[in-house]
Amino acid sequence: MGVVVVSGVIGFRLLGGYDWVSAFWMTTITISSVGFSETTNSSPTFQLFTVGVIVFGMSAAAYTFGGFVQLMLEGELERVLGHRRMTRGIESLSGHVIVCGYGRIGEVLTNDLKHSRREFVVIDADTDRFEAAKSQGCLCICGDATSDETLLNAGIDRAKTLVSSLPSDADNVFITLTARTLCPRIQIFSRAEHPTTERKLIQAGASKVIMPAIIGAHRLERLITRPSTAHLMELVSEASFMDLELDEITLPEDCQLIGVTVASTEAHSKHKLLVVAVKHADGEMSFNPEANYSFQAADIAIVMGRSEDIQGFRNAYELSVG
Repeated sequence: MGVVVVSGVIGFRLLGGYDWVSAFWMTTITISSVGFSETTNSSPTFQLFTVGVIVFGMSAAAYTFGGFVQLMLEGELERVLGHRRMTRGIESLSGHVIVCGYGRIGEVLTNDLKHSRREFVVIDADTDRFEAAKSQGCLCICGDATSDETLLNAGIDRAKTLVSSLPSDADNVFITLTARTLCPRIQIFSRAEHPTTERKLIQAGASKVIMPAIIGAHRLERLITRPSTAHLMELVSEASFMDLELDEITLPEDCQLIGVTVASTEAHSKHKLLVVAVKHADGEMSFNPEANYSFQAADIAIVMGRSEDIQGFRNAYELSVG
């Protein structure tokens, strides 16, 4: 259509002697079949050119309009626009989580990430699972997570964490190796079904290996031997339980809490929080820290309480969500 319009304007300009505006006007009324009061004493070349503009112009217009109607009827236009919106949404992310696999584990994980207000991208090669993730409002990509291109499209160079939750240990090893190569600083959590795979995943670059079978067995053991403790753990880990949350607060060097004791923060009396533990910069964990313990730079304070109370504590000391 564009070629016909440009050719018509140039042809009417050169063959008919029209100025540019008149040439464009002639092209428009010719293609639209409106007609014009032209005399027939024009040269044969000009007349044949006009016939060509009419034939090709109306054909191009019919093809363009028909294609547009077909896009509308088949929903293709909506899919194209949706894909563009999805791409722009992913490109705007930074410090997000990439979830490889929208199976049983991936679906539960994304629901919990939504509750935690964490930004994430889902990758799955299965069309049905991709559509399921998209129907839940997730930013997602239908593709092979072992591919460099797919991971780059998911913004792995800007992501903070990657989770490989595919049921195949071989795929998880390959994804871990690929992700570590593309982004050496990224944090990688990988699923493993067999104990022998754990060492391979660590060698491939996994930061932590999660084995659902072992975690499930430990949970069953707690339910049998310590049911009350197991119930408390479920309340803390359950995303739908809104009144209780276990959260961690990273303390940067310029944090107002540096040098402040646990007692001085009034975490319990004022903010109704329980300081469960403090993880130090060297990785050592101090459970139930003393009241006179002074927070240090790079400490991670693990607190328990209601979501709004934790947020109030963050606001009081100008602490952002990690």
